[in-house]
Amino acid sequence: MAHKMEAILDYFKTKFHSEPKPRLHVGEVMGCWTYHTAIAEEIPVLEMALNTTTDNVLVKLINEAKEIAVEQRNILEKFMLNEGVSLSISSESKPKSDPNAIPLGAKSTDLEIANLLVAKVASNIVMCSTNITQSVRSDVGLMWIRFHTEKCIYGMELKTKMREHGWIKMPPYYNPPGAPNE
Repeated sequence: MAHKMEAILDYFKTKFHSEPKPRLHVGEVMGCWTYHTAIAEEIPVLEMALNTTTDNVLVKLINEAKEIAVEQRNILEKFMLNEGVSLSISSESKPKSDPNAIPLGAKSTDLEIANLLVAKVASNIVMCSTNITQSVRSDVGLMWIRFHTEKCIYGMELKTKMREHGWIKMPPYYNPPGAPNE
């Protein structure tokens, strides 16, 4: 699926390549800066999560999230610097540590880590959606479509694994008055 999306995005890149590229407007700049800040701060948090869990499935999910975040951050940093947009100050990377050496009262549970991942993905998807709709330049819009697609694909895999491992938090079912009981 990811390869098909990449092919579609490559097609659009060539289609819109000759479009003029005016300076970024303030909404595009703010979208880039805010998303960059969110992604740059996400990476050390993911590293802390890797230092906390011993669950192999969760480690794989965290590593995938980190790979996506690092790649998107790098693309966005290059783009922003080329456009003259300042980068936000980011937290430093976290060194590796032994998850078994963390006291239980200070250690995040796998449930907490998985739900942090899903909250970050949901927030990233909303930011990308907003930035897609605010983009006037096609190259900027395509960048957000790419980021959005990557996060959606990852989010679908994450949701499946969360269901399988009992990590997903669901709101109660809604049964309006007078609805048939099923």
